[in-house]
Amino acid sequence: MQYSPLGSSGVDVSRVCLGSMTWGKQNTQQDADEQIAYALAQGVNFIDTAEMYAVPPSPETYGKTEQIIGNWLSRNAQKRGDIVLASKIAGNGLSWVRDGGDITRSAVIEAVDNSLKRLQTDYIDLYQLHWPNRSTPHFGRQWPGKLTFSDVDTEQQQAGMLDILEGLDECVKAGKIKYCGLSDDTPWGISQFLNLAKAHNLPRMVSIQNEFSLAHAKDWPYLIEQCIHEDIAYLPWSPLAAGLLTGKYLNGARPAGSRWTFMQRNGIFRDTPNAQKATQRYVELAHASGITPAQLALAWCNQVDGVTSSIIGATSMAQLKEDIDAFSITLSDNTLTEIGTIFKDYPQPY
Repeated sequence: MQYSPLGSSGVDVSRVCLGSMTWGKQNTQQDADEQIAYALAQGVNFIDTAEMYAVPPSPETYGKTEQIIGNWLSRNAQKRGDIVLASKIAGNGLSWVRDGGDITRSAVIEAVDNSLKRLQTDYIDLYQLHWPNRSTPHFGRQWPGKLTFSDVDTEQQQAGMLDILEGLDECVKAGKIKYCGLSDDTPWGISQFLNLAKAHNLPRMVSIQNEFSLAHAKDWPYLIEQCIHEDIAYLPWSPLAAGLLTGKYLNGARPAGSRWTFMQRNGIFRDTPNAQKATQRYVELAHASGITPAQLALAWCNQVDGVTSSIIGATSMAQLKEDIDAFSITLSDNTLTEIGTIFKDYPQPY
């Protein structure tokens, strides 16, 4: 296993981050225990979760994943120091989470305390804002006309960000969290948080996790360039495009128990004709290269300049082993050239 610095934190994390959002819905406690044990044995030291999980989000599954991780930690307390544990505070829009309100200073403090109880630990290594208070171009909203940025009150957003940083600062000083990060944000969001932290001597964001894959690479080059020069760890989530790039959803297939058979909060917006065409070609290239489609997509993501650690998620041990093995694969120049050709034909298929 290879490791990379988690931005400016001084902490090194494995190039594989074990995602956990299916634990408590598609996966049981026993499944999670087995996944964690295997991942740690392979050198993975980075686990990502969130108060909102399991997914799809619901009042019934809220907090379930953190509870599962907490149960594991309670039985493996001696391994706590070996793990970089990341969690996230939910943003607005979920009626069962703080009445669907914005992230604020008080919300951060309350959410951190509740996550610590569920996780059965006294600190969280990386605490992230799951999504901003303002609407951002994620989850199919990156197309012109989907958002009106000029409707956003700049000063109001900056004041809200400062309020959040003050809440994070209180938690850092109390020893409840070590580092802070962003999720589903933009270059403007990163810049504002960095500037405010510097001006007010508050915690500096060390990472951002955004959706990034062969089928959805809108962060290249602009946001990733900023991450490199600002020493921000870039953590791709959904490097398999929610399973699309495995090929299992080709031609309308819906394998029993797969994510696309569940009701999705934002709909199955990744299932477009162009996404199907691009996936078919990536699948054919993977087979011609002697690897699985999932491994092609993950190995490509891992070699992108600026990527720190890719967040993977698996619902079976076979998937987990296949995914982790991908990070020891070096794609040939010919394969990378072929990927480049397909990518140019379908640069943003959904």
